Amino acid sequence: MTVEHLLAPFAWSPTAGGRPAHRLSRLRREAIVAAPRDETFAFFSDAANLERLTPPWLKFRITTPMPITMGVGAEFEYRIVLHGITIPWRTQIDEWEPGRRFVDRQLQGPYRWWRHEHRFESVEGGTRVIDDVEYLPRANWLVAGWVRRDVERIFAFRQDALTREFDTRLRAGMLLQRLS
Repeated sequence: MTVEHLLAPFAWSPTAGGRPAHRLSRLRREAIVAAPRDETFAFFSDAANLERLTPPWLKFRITTPMPITMGVGAEFEYRIVLHGITIPWRTQIDEWEPGRRFVDRQLQGPYRWWRHEHRFESVEGGTRVIDDVEYLPRANWLVAGWVRRDVERIFAFRQDALTREFDTRLRAGMLLQRLS
């Protein structure tokens, strides 16, 4: 039995509150992938793909039974392990505009506030994927610098993983065309 399994019953994950009026941190990242917007959005519509975009050091695992039907009001739960601490997280989809954008918000987890907007824009040769996150850590006065560093590392990994995912798909498609 691993330490993670022994500590799981003690995981701390309080319910998030409403959007704070101030002290929010923001992160905005963009990546361009070599795929049409509808195909890119379809990839994000499958919650199982979230694991492919999450750094392995977070030990991310969806705990809600799959498949998850994405849309307004959809909720799903997962666990991450951050700095050796297992953290349950529950997310809800608040906005859903197929092919264009969606917004997820933490209902329960490590942040006082976490809202993540995903936007998809057609560009020459593919799709621009825009992640716009606003968040406020609990005990912000104590952990803000560490949390910012972790969030930036996670989204840097995400951008690289997303680009690799669609580059691999493009190469596979080109190979299949040559073989046929």
